[in-house]
Amino acid sequence: MAQVDILLITPPFIQLNTPYPATPSLKGFLHEKGFSVAQLDLSITCILQMFSRDGLQHLFSVAEVKGCSANSKKIFGARSEYIRHIDSVMAFLQGKDTTFAHAIVNGALPKAKRFNIQQNLNKHFGCDGVQDKAKFLATLFIEDLGDFITECIDNRFGFSRYAEQIGLFASDYNVIEREVQTDSPITTIMLNLLDKSIQEHSPKVVGFTIPFPGNLIMALKSALFIKQNYPSIKVVIGGGFVNTELRSLNEPRLFKLVDYVCLDDGELPLLKILNRLTKGDNQLLRTYVLEDGEVKYINNATEPDFDHSSIGTPIYEGLPLNDYISVTETTNPMHNLWSNGRWNKMFLAHGCYWHKCAFCDTSLDYINRYSPASAQVLCDRIEAIIAQTNQRGFHFVDEAASPAVLRKLADEILARQISITWWTNIRFEKAFTPELCRLLAKSGCIAVSGGIEVASDRLLQKMEKGVTIEQLVKSTLAFKKAGIMIHAYLMYGFPTQTSKETIDALEIVRQLFANRLIQSAFWHRFTMTVHSPIGLNPEKYGVKAVPLEPKSFAQNACEHIDTVGCNPNHYSDGLVTALYNYMHNNGLDFSLQTWFNFKIPKTTIAPNYIASLMKR
Repeated sequence: MAQVDILLITPPFIQLNTPYPATPSLKGFLHEKGFSVAQLDLSITCILQMFSRDGLQHLFSVAEVKGCSANSKKIFGARSEYIRHIDSVMAFLQGKDTTFAHAIVNGALPKAKRFNIQQNLNKHFGCDGVQDKAKFLATLFIEDLGDFITECIDNRFGFSRYAEQIGLFASDYNVIEREVQTDSPITTIMLNLLDKSIQEHSPKVVGFTIPFPGNLIMALKSALFIKQNYPSIKVVIGGGFVNTELRSLNEPRLFKLVDYVCLDDGELPLLKILNRLTKGDNQLLRTYVLEDGEVKYINNATEPDFDHSSIGTPIYEGLPLNDYISVTETTNPMHNLWSNGRWNKMFLAHGCYWHKCAFCDTSLDYINRYSPASAQVLCDRIEAIIAQTNQRGFHFVDEAASPAVLRKLADEILARQISITWWTNIRFEKAFTPELCRLLAKSGCIAVSGGIEVASDRLLQKMEKGVTIEQLVKSTLAFKKAGIMIHAYLMYGFPTQTSKETIDALEIVRQLFANRLIQSAFWHRFTMTVHSPIGLNPEKYGVKAVPLEPKSFAQNACEHIDTVGCNPNHYSDGLVTALYNYMHNNGLDFSLQTWFNFKIPKTTIAPNYIASLMKR
């Protein structure tokens, strides 16, 4: 194969069922600009190598089981059975061999701790739901192996992350530098795959997207490998983690591994870098470089970013679209959408049309600059992506999809008679009327996710969410009547949130589940970030910021002092336990005190509060 201008890489580890959208989007854009672009999902290729007959044999051969738990020793003792079945299980989860489902439900797989579930699977999947039940059991089999790998081979491993804690607390570059230098069997697998791709494509530039903390270390390990073995290749990093954490970059040692660090949308910065390397154009945009031993931020381009209509259609060529694996991590159908199914990820707009929430990074470009594309352009992209992938499922991954954009999109989908299934993230605002929700469902919408956050009118107003509990109920009821499932993002520990407000929020959540207004949810502990309105003006929200170290490598999340609110850590276990049960239709009639091993405040939310709002 001829030398390509750039190889775009998603480093391990990220979700298993579908490609992360960054590299296909950038490939589509750069291809339109005349550059040759290859892409590598190093995350899924590494997983597929690990969870294969040969890969598993190797991992068991290097495992250190002395001192491990009884569960891991049980898995190790049954290693021949795991090796025997692994290829069949993976082919089943890839949708390549559905017949193996019958063997799975008939007990063919070895079982360890993950199979100790207290659920009646026939109740959830039915006696005839062989495929769904088998996928759930196959997922437990894979998760058991994941537990073994984490305990006995590499404690940094996770199916959708690697060394995440280091990435989450990446203020000290000394820790990162030491970690990058360490080796493990998983690192070796990854670097062998990377080397193979570099030899195949001979890129002039390698670009890594680092969307999450759990991608940082593997990206930097890969960069180190390139510098040691292919010193002529230029290395670029960017992505969500970089955009939020490295905006005050001052660490020259990072540039032993990389040549360029890009902020915000990658289209224009990468275009400038490629023009610089191939055409001698020295102009850079939103890019850190090392000059004369000092880290310098160069942002001297004059043209604006491309609007969302001008970035082109994602190109998936080079990604193993038939090899991604769908897993069923829970019996909750809404919660499974993130990991089950080969969804085409696509943005309807750049940024957030609301961009006012006090906890969000509203000062940054990825939130603050709102740029929608027309329904015609979006449907053109949808049709082009279907032609590439042969998949008609779409996850529109906007920060919050605008009701106006969704209405026009639904009308265009129906006018073109496109048959797709889709879901997206929204705000529970008044524009989502019963009529609009029915239209969205008719166009293929099966689910939405949205922020209920603190479930308190006082705190919703304080965080400038722009919705009330009453409005939330009206919106969720409209979606429910249209047959659209709902996942709720929940938050606890928001500035000045008291113990009583925390328990009242749990009661509202309980009633939302009891009235079938939401099907799934997840609690997030509030974290103050330096780019949010709270981080920029903490006194306005009743808290005091704890200053970051001035030479911190990563600077985003910051500690704060709240003299009014309760200690959120005190309630976390109870909130999570209650929510897990509610999601599985358990304990909805239990006292809230059931979920806590200490005395909690008595809720003052009326037991029919949500039901009464539904009647208004």
